[in-house]
Amino acid sequence: MATTENKLSIFALGGINEIGKNMYVIQYANDIIIVDCGGKFPDESLLGIDLIIPDITYLEENQDKIRALIVTHGHEDHIGGVPFFLKKLNVPIYATRFTLGLIELKLDEHKLRRDTQLVQINSDSNLELGEINVSFFRVSHSIPDCLGVVFHTPEGNVVHTGDFKFDLTPVNSQHSDIHKMAEIGNQGVLVLISESTNAERSGLTPSEQIIGGHMDEAFMKADGKIFISTFASNVNRLQQVVEASIKTNRKLALLGRSMVNVVSVAIEHGYLNVPEGMLIEANEVDKLAPEKVTILCTGSQGEPNAALARLASGNYRDAAIYPGDTVIFAASPIPGNEKDVSRIIDNLFQLGAKVVYGSGSSTGMHVSGHGYQEDLKLMLTLMKPTYFIPIHGEYRMLHHHRLLAESVGIEKGNTFNIKNGDVVDVENSVARQTRQVPSGVTYVDGMGVGDVGEIVLRDRKQLSEDGMLVIVLTISKTDRKIIQGPDTISRGFVYVKDSEDLIKEINRLVKKSVNDLQAENVRQWNVIKQSIKKSVGQYLYSQTKRKPMILPIIIEI
Repeated sequence: MATTENKLSIFALGGINEIGKNMYVIQYANDIIIVDCGGKFPDESLLGIDLIIPDITYLEENQDKIRALIVTHGHEDHIGGVPFFLKKLNVPIYATRFTLGLIELKLDEHKLRRDTQLVQINSDSNLELGEINVSFFRVSHSIPDCLGVVFHTPEGNVVHTGDFKFDLTPVNSQHSDIHKMAEIGNQGVLVLISESTNAERSGLTPSEQIIGGHMDEAFMKADGKIFISTFASNVNRLQQVVEASIKTNRKLALLGRSMVNVVSVAIEHGYLNVPEGMLIEANEVDKLAPEKVTILCTGSQGEPNAALARLASGNYRDAAIYPGDTVIFAASPIPGNEKDVSRIIDNLFQLGAKVVYGSGSSTGMHVSGHGYQEDLKLMLTLMKPTYFIPIHGEYRMLHHHRLLAESVGIEKGNTFNIKNGDVVDVENSVARQTRQVPSGVTYVDGMGVGDVGEIVLRDRKQLSEDGMLVIVLTISKTDRKIIQGPDTISRGFVYVKDSEDLIKEINRLVKKSVNDLQAENVRQWNVIKQSIKKSVGQYLYSQTKRKPMILPIIIEI
């Protein structure tokens, strides 16, 4: 489904009406540029799924037109899908130094490093990719080296903001390039594509700088060990933890693979300054006095296998939380994770820990990396676009962002609230949304990518809710009579020893179904199995109001 010549097309394969798995496509004629390739972590309804990534069917069908994958920054929802994408489409990746460092970790894990072309860029880079020229501008976010992208096409300029806020006092001194943004706006912006995560929140996003003082105060008050959990990628926050530890004469231990990996990359590339001898191994924690140790760990979102969850349940080999220790959550729960985080906080209080959690002025341990309404309005005012597409947010966030755009002068008919797969086509500087391209989700389960679909997930859901019954039956090949069984095995449905009458009735119904079909001279296995499923299923629902998965196994001898 290729576009016609001299048409500019803009669409998302992920990242609209959702938080996560960001992937945006800019296409002019026969040149395609992809922006970001993220993953999204599943909720509890997607049993066994490890990661959700975009469906790239359209890109596979048009792979000869793909010129580049440009990555705006190194968060998981922007780079998490890169290894799986590269296994199908090996295209050059353009990203900043720190972002490339994080991508390289993923490529090493998947053994893809050698075959991938990685190109380092910065805010001053200019690329010629077919008929599209690309330039960049620096934005502030909660991770180093973040970029906005400008696509200079024959139809006009398209700006993708990346994730941003306007922090006038950033911890890492990477200021938003406001002057360059204004210059881009003065040159003329045909379409602005801008993130919407905090479009519902009024005001300006607080500066990361305010965290430092609050953290120093919490460290000064702490008597025992300090456990602090945050996003591993928030290097600014990690630096503040290092500095507070230095001021209170504490050594620093790291727990969690992602924390160890990100800190290693950040130190190697000069984004994190840790004095020599300050870092200690986890198994050295108990050798020091409690008031001499800070432990930086993963798990701020309540992930069950992360370090903090295991510490909270007393299940971490090299470290433990004791009464009087302080645990600081230096991140707010992502929507959907509140229940898991609350459970961990409860467990920590039961262990006797002092727990600092929540965001805002009450604790001051977290500020968002995404712009509030005034940040978003400032970006719109600087860029002065003709057309506007809000992205990176759930529908209500996109709706509020659209209203903000109209409030600063964008014409009502020139804003597009689209879904993943909806294409905004621009011809002769006029934008319309009239068509779609294939889009959707691909599930990653272990080593499998895309081999688990809705039917498998439905079966898993049924198994998790009502369990299963396996009915084993041996039948004579010659006369079709039952030789042995039926033997009924229950897993997750009922405890057999406490349900003997129920099992006896199941076995009686199975025998009756087989004998009735034999009398009618029915010999097809699938018919016999369906008859067993129907009769047993109806009986079990009448007795228990449950619908276990029923799996008849017929052995013919």
